[in-house]
Amino acid sequence: MKIQLKVNEIDKVFDVEPGEMLADVLNRYKYTVRRGCDTGSCGLCTILLNGKPITSCSYLAVRAGGHSITTIDGVQEKAKEIGEFLVAEGVDQCGYCSPGFVMNVIAMEKELKNPTEEEINHYLVGNLCRCSGYVGHLRALKKYLGVSE
Repeated sequence: MKIQLKVNEIDKVFDVEPGEMLADVLNRYKYTVRRGCDTGSCGLCTILLNGKPITSCSYLAVRAGGHSITTIDGVQEKAKEIGEFLVAEGVDQCGYCSPGFVMNVIAMEKELKNPTEEEINHYLVGNLCRCSGYVGHLRALKKYLGVSE
């Protein structure tokens, strides 16, 4: 079946199978979506659906029809900016988790103004990073967001 999506601000039509997950479709059409757990619990495959973060490995592609999708490919400048803060705090080691992490940060930044440490941690919970602890991530995000200690 065919579904219409707006991906990174461009209208697209995709062929999808009824039970196919959105991450699989996006990868097939050459969008960058990382894979990890295939259960929606590691956050590697996070994209934005109408500006809200979702785990695309556990989201049926047909449900996305008619909606707007943003992948890491569509936010390269913002990703670079966030990445510089992560690197400065030494948390971007292998980088595999970075796209999903960045997508959650972008959503958090739009949703929350002057977030508390607890609110920032809420957004970190869904992102698995096996290289480092989350103390550095929190430090980097606080600096990026201009949150005072």
